[in-house]
Order: sequence, then structure tokens, then C-alpha cells
Amino acid sequence: MDTVSVNQFRDKLKFFVEQSVSNHTPLKVTRRSGEAFVVMSADDWEREQETLYVLQNTDLMQQIAESAATQMERGGYQPTEEEIDEITGL
Repeated sequence: MDTVSVNQFRDKLKFFVEQSVSNHTPLKVTRRSGEAFVVMSADDWEREQETLYVLQNTDLMQQIAESAATQMERGGYQPTEEEIDEITGL
């Protein structure tokens, strides 16, 4: 994560915001008082929140682990050609 001072951020606000949004890279902004903050796109923030929700949900993590084990063990579900065509709308 790149870091800039609050003064640099203020001087080039548009540039740094565009960079964070288009490159999907958060930017750490430091302040003299010691408290820093992070700038990131709203989409990236929402994605992070969803990831945290999944990781903190033990039941969901258990389901994912069981699905992964089943996939490895049995090769997983293989849809028919007809099902694939229906899913893809062809």
C-alpha cells in the first residue's frame, strides 16, 4: 500500500482518488497527529466487508471447507451440456 502525507493528498486529491478507484489499490494517508486513514473505492470496501463477513462466519466457513473436500474427493458436480447451455443462455 502506498503512503502519502495529508498535504500531498490534499494537493493532488483528484489524482490520488482516481488512482485508487481505477487501480483498485488502497492509499494510506498520514497526518501529523499520527492518526492515518485509508482511501479506497466503494466497490473495494464493499468487497472487503463481504470477505470479512464470510471469514468471521464459522458455519459458512465450515460449509465451504466441506464443499472443497467433496469437490476434491468426488470431482464435483458436472453439469450436462443441456444444463450448461441453459445457464449460459445459448
